[in-house]
Amino acid sequence: MHTLQISIYTLGLLIALALLFDFLNGFHDAANAIATVVSTGVLRPQSAVLMAAFFNFSAIFIFHQMTVASTVGKGIIDPDVVDQYVVFGALMGAIIWNIVTWYYGMPSSSSHALIGGMVGAALAKSGTDVLVSGGLLKVALFIVLSPLLGFLIGSLMMLLVSWIFVRSTPRLADKMFRRLQLVSAAAYSLGHGGNDAQKTIGVIWMLLIAAGYSSASDLAPPSWVIIACYIGLSLGTLFGGWRIVKTMGQKITKLKPVGGFCAEAGGAATLFVATMFGVPVSTTHTITGAIAGVGSVQKMSAVHWGLAGKIIWTWIFTIPASALMAAIGWWGAQQIM
Repeated sequence: MHTLQISIYTLGLLIALALLFDFLNGFHDAANAIATVVSTGVLRPQSAVLMAAFFNFSAIFIFHQMTVASTVGKGIIDPDVVDQYVVFGALMGAIIWNIVTWYYGMPSSSSHALIGGMVGAALAKSGTDVLVSGGLLKVALFIVLSPLLGFLIGSLMMLLVSWIFVRSTPRLADKMFRRLQLVSAAAYSLGHGGNDAQKTIGVIWMLLIAAGYSSASDLAPPSWVIIACYIGLSLGTLFGGWRIVKTMGQKITKLKPVGGFCAEAGGAATLFVATMFGVPVSTTHTITGAIAGVGSVQKMSAVHWGLAGKIIWTWIFTIPASALMAAIGWWGAQQIM
């Protein structure tokens, strides 16, 4: 494998840019973790954000295997194609798409924006031969599977809970699930932290390998990279992406604490499984599918399918749009770096 000739200043700049994406990832996707618990009135926004940020960082103590980071760092594009221009283009494509979708309040996937950015920059440099088909196939498969799994588990949880508590009074059930929703929200934030922080870890790891500061045979990146990325994601969550909270928590379907619990539990289960298998899955896709699944159990008309359709179109455009922006970023980087 080649060793990238890059100054320490350029390396530092690219790592800072990766951590900016990490922060924006948490900022953009904060709504995924807190929308349901805020919209059901279980927690105030400030308390929900603090809890989500705490459990985002706590995931560092649970997800020790860097499976997702390995997929992003070594399994999307050929490490030999990586240089400062590719990394810059990939990050800029993802960052710009995140800002655009945040501005319009659309819950797009930061994960797929990053992957689209990597693909676009690599294609611009070397064509299709440098794409790793196995990793991309895994990502493509879970673009479909993650919302479906969220939908299925969320709806099954709702059916099971409805059957178990069929004789409970609405007041008792509401009181109980207000408490249980704290547990499910914490579990979802753990899954969010464990999967999403590793994506930026993978990008920085990929850069360090290319620059000769790490080896492709290493089982894990340097500890400072792991800690920095978990801190960056948690800080992003702490500041929160409020424009998306209303879309996720109320516009897709109206949620009560029991529905919020089922949606978060379904989403958390999907994220834990995906992280275990090293799949950089979209937390946005997952929780949206789970919320829609919970709403559909009540009645199909309870889900605002028109809005859901617009969200799906945002998902479809995410990878090609961020890839195009990344290709432009790769070209621009060559002019200025």
